[in-house]
Amino acid sequence: MEWTPGGMSSDIEDRRDDSGGGGGGGGFGFGGGGGGIGIVGFLILLVISLVTGRNFLGSFLHGGGGGMPPTQQMQPTQSVAPQTREAGDRDAHLISFVLDDVQKTWTGIFQKEGKPYRHAKLVLFRGPTYSGCGTAKAATGPFYCPADEKVYIDLGFWNDLKRFGGSTAEFAQSYVIAHELGHHIQKLLGTEAKVQRLTQQEPSQRGHLSVDTELQADCYAGVWAHSAQQRGIVQNGDIAAALSAAAAVGDDHLQKMSGRAVSPESWTHGSSAQREKWFNAGLSSGDPASCNTFGGGASE
Repeated sequence: MEWTPGGMSSDIEDRRDDSGGGGGGGGFGFGGGGGGIGIVGFLILLVISLVTGRNFLGSFLHGGGGGMPPTQQMQPTQSVAPQTREAGDRDAHLISFVLDDVQKTWTGIFQKEGKPYRHAKLVLFRGPTYSGCGTAKAATGPFYCPADEKVYIDLGFWNDLKRFGGSTAEFAQSYVIAHELGHHIQKLLGTEAKVQRLTQQEPSQRGHLSVDTELQADCYAGVWAHSAQQRGIVQNGDIAAALSAAAAVGDDHLQKMSGRAVSPESWTHGSSAQREKWFNAGLSSGDPASCNTFGGGASE
């Protein structure tokens, strides 16, 4: 991925040196709209489960809520070693670069349609913090809160993710940011409000609507990737990393890894194949109109 570390975006709100309590919104991995755990949170819980022999994933996947036990979630923030902070700063610069680039791309798309684009903010935090959707914690993973139009990310998750190997490529991280901003696009276009109304009118369709919403955010991430690829920011190998990340957080894959039978009726984000399919739909077309996951074809 071609980029140069530089200054921080004016849309970044850096709370890494703050402490407090406060959110959950539309997440990348589990639970869009309800404070899900996210891709990084899942990997952390998986590794902890394997190391300790305790199934921390089981209660979450059975609907018992996400994240670490409360006593572990609320531990005081520890001091950060200089080398760790330096790595965190590079991650912050990458996030800043991607945030600006994604929003610049969507500003251009909106302008072509004669629509104004309103920038989302991105909050960097460490430990618990507040959001318009409630308390944001490290175990929540990256998420978008429609109430305050902010993306929340604890950089500690990126550091942990790098120690696991696999999905550590810079574009894999960028894909997560683009996905969360996809939820912001849904907010601006009124999709998020329509989904909330439909969910209230037909509670039995909550799962299907959640899957459609998340797959559309994946497709919107692909729309940005199309632009980035044309401008030489990303290469074919970068795209492969993003597709790998998408497949890793498919609901069917997560259920298999947790030792459960695959049950599509319980999905909230879609299967690995669906997530790859819709990211590719945006990537190949570069057109948001190709991202109509609510048209009855999302599950195909």
